Parts: sequence; structure tokens; C-alpha cells
Amino acid sequence: MNILPTERRSLIVLFGATGDLATRKLYPAMLKLYEKGNIREHFAVIGTSRHKIDDEKYREIVEKSVAKETSNKKMVSDFASHFYFVTHDVTNVSHYANLKDKSAELDKKYALGGNRVFYISMAPNFFGTVAKNLKTQHLLSENGGFNRLVIEKPFGRDFESAKQLNDELSAAFEENQIFRIDHYLGKEMIQNIEAIRFGNTIFEALWNNRYIDNIQVTLAENLGVEERAGYYDNSGALRDMVQNHIMQIVSLLAMEQPVAFKDTDIRQEKVKALRSLRVYNVAEASTNFVRGQYGGVGNSKEYRQEDGVPKDSNTETFVAGKLLFDNYRWSGTPFYIRTGKKLADKFTRVDVVFKKPLVDIFSFPQSGSTPLNANVLTIFIEPNQGFSLMVNAKNSEQGFHTEPVNLQFLEDSKRTKETPQPYERLIHDVLKGDGTNFASWPEVASAWKFVDQIRRVWDIQQPMFPNYIPGSMGPVSADELLARDHREWVYKLNK
Repeated sequence: MNILPTERRSLIVLFGATGDLATRKLYPAMLKLYEKGNIREHFAVIGTSRHKIDDEKYREIVEKSVAKETSNKKMVSDFASHFYFVTHDVTNVSHYANLKDKSAELDKKYALGGNRVFYISMAPNFFGTVAKNLKTQHLLSENGGFNRLVIEKPFGRDFESAKQLNDELSAAFEENQIFRIDHYLGKEMIQNIEAIRFGNTIFEALWNNRYIDNIQVTLAENLGVEERAGYYDNSGALRDMVQNHIMQIVSLLAMEQPVAFKDTDIRQEKVKALRSLRVYNVAEASTNFVRGQYGGVGNSKEYRQEDGVPKDSNTETFVAGKLLFDNYRWSGTPFYIRTGKKLADKFTRVDVVFKKPLVDIFSFPQSGSTPLNANVLTIFIEPNQGFSLMVNAKNSEQGFHTEPVNLQFLEDSKRTKETPQPYERLIHDVLKGDGTNFASWPEVASAWKFVDQIRRVWDIQQPMFPNYIPGSMGPVSADELLARDHREWVYKLNK
């Protein structure tokens, strides 16, 4: 079904315009929006950084970054003509005058109606500075257009630093003007969680502790820290992956059905779910969360031998945990999560394990039948996109024996290629003013409060690192975490 796109009018002021994120993700995403007509004649981008380059050089950078996206050179040239560069030091208040003048000039030239998006693609310590100066130096639109602030993760390193940062942003922008990007929320199958749940009676009617035994979320990476060692050693898997990506996925799985499918209602239900998440005491945190750090094998370095990593580092490269919700829908049903580096493969998946029938009528003395398997709904998020539902069926052998059968749908390569990439979706949502797929402050605060307690416990304990080998699915303790509950991971290497 082809729907004519709505053109979004806006000036985008990009701080950190010559950085890696801008050239790898943001400019290609904007080109896709331009190609589809979501932005066209009435948009302009002001790129800023400390580099001393002119518009022409900046446009060359933009064109080079999108060269692989299309062979239509005229379209690329037309697209790049909307980009302008202002050399800018975000800490120097006097520099904002040039930015203000350029914004006014382009607003008039492209008839933008005063609509402005300020995208900070810089280190988090600059977020508050930029937000404050945008307001005090009068760069915010005052003629009826919108003002929206976009920031990347990490949003703080604990609750206190996140709150301080949020207070700084809130002094200049309202909460509904702040868009905290988590690129996982732009992924096709993450957004499909809501469609699966609320668009299918067969699942929503069973989506509770009476029918679901447990839910598992796995975000696995097969690479090490690579060139991110300096950042990663000050963060670790708990802060880098659990506090944001995993907690957002879990909130979508655990939330109640919203009154309507709009950002305010969806966010409200996600917050309610996260507030019912049990914050562990010391004993519970020690029991319900495990951590790991990869060792070395063959030519593969162990984490402590990576460039930029201290030889005695206790930073975790793997986390597995058990989450419990104290509410009517989920009481007694655990959510198991795990994420790590140098694991067996790179993939993200959700496994919803349903309870087995109370009575297995096919398992009787002398029948020789194997016990029934649990029904499992798997949501494949990446690299494959799709679903599978494991059901029990009779096999074709003599007698009556059951076997698990997979009902599966995976998107083909053509459809996957046509699917908008996360940043394309999210930038479009910013231009629309749709906050559905962005983390609100109450969500971020709840996630930090939970994660901080795990971090506090780990900081007073000495881990036995390294404790897993590359190519595995993490330390043995991650399997033991489920085994204590007489459960196991759906995805296992021996399957």
C-alpha cells in the first residue's frame, strides 16, 4: 500500500556534525527521508563543530557519507544543498549569535515556519551546556513553530547523574520537547512487539502469569570491545546495554494495554510497568544477577589485554539477570535477560515460554511418549526479522507420539532491505513530534534505580574474572541462574 508522504518542515541544528554518528547514521537516514518525500523543499540542516570548514566542504562530507545509499547523483547533490556549516564551540556563549542569525536566515529562505530540531550528537557532558545556551541566547523559536531537543545515550551513569542532567535539560525544554534516542526502539521487530500483543487476541488473552511461565530477552554480540575500550571500561554491560536497550524491551513486554495507541498513553503504561519492577536488596541482587568477563582463546585476547583496558579491570562484559514484577499480571513470572560480548553469535531475540498443560494425556505408562514441550513464541529482532511459534503435534511414526513443530515467518531479504533503518524511523518521529519510541524521564529514572542497586552490590564484591570463553553463551553461572528455578535458556549452543 503506497501512502503519499507528508513533508515535514524543519530546521535541524546538528551539534557534532563531523562526528562518526552523523556520517555513519544520521546523514544516510536523512537521505532516505528526502528520497521518500518526508523532507524535501522545506528543510535545512546547520551542521556545527569546532572544525573550520565552509558549506562546500561540509556538503562534500555529507555526499560522501551517503554515496553508498543511491546512484542518483543529482538527488544527492540536491539533498546536500540544504546543508550549511557554522564553526561553533558549544561552551562559548558568543558563538551562539552566528547560529541564531543563520537559523533566522534559513527559516526565511526555506519557509520553515519556525520549526526547529536541535540534535546533540556529542558527549553527554555537553547536553546541559547546549540546552542552557540555546535558551539563554534565544535560539528557540518563538513564532509558533516547535522546538525539539534530541540527545543520544548514555543518559547519565547512575540515577543521580541522570537526574542532574535531566534537571539541566528541563530548565530549557519541556519533557514533551525532549527526545532521548535509543536506536533499539527504532528496530522493526521491537516495534512489532506491540502489534503482536495488542493486535492478536490469541496472544493478549494469554499474556499473563496464568499462561506464561517465563520470558527471556537475549542481546548477544560476537565481537569484543574493539575501539570502544576506553568508553566501555567506564561503563560495562550493565550500564551500556541493560539500563537502556533491555529495560526498554522489557517494558514493552510487561506493560498493560494502553487506552489508545499514542505516545502519551504508551509511555504511561511503560512507566507503570517499570515502577512495579522489584528493586532488589543486597541478598536478592547477589542471587538474581550474574556477571562475566571474557577470557582469551587462541588469537583472541582476553578483555584485560585489550588496548586501553587496565590489567586488573573488573568491568563486566556479560550480564544475566532475573527480573520480577510485583503486579497482578506478572506476579511469579520471571523475566530472564542476558547480554554480552564475544558470545557465540550476534543476535537479538525474545522468547516467550508458555506453561505446559496441567495434564499431559499423551504421557502414560508404557506409552514411550516423550513429555510435551512448552509452547514458545520467539520474536527474532536481528539479524533475522520475524516470529516463530513452537507447538506440539503428532509425528508421522507408527503409534501416537508428539514432537515440537515450528510455525515460522521470517522476512525475506527484499523486505528486510526495504524496511526503514532505526535512525530513519526515529528522525521521522522527531519531525512528527511522536514520542512513542523514545524514553521518557520517568522510564529512565525507574531503570536507573533498578540498575543502581545491582551496581552497588557488585562494587563491594570481588569477581572471579575472566569466567567465560569467546564463542560461548557466557559464564556457567548464567545457566545456573535458570537451573535453580528448574528452567533453561531457550537458545542454547547444543540446539
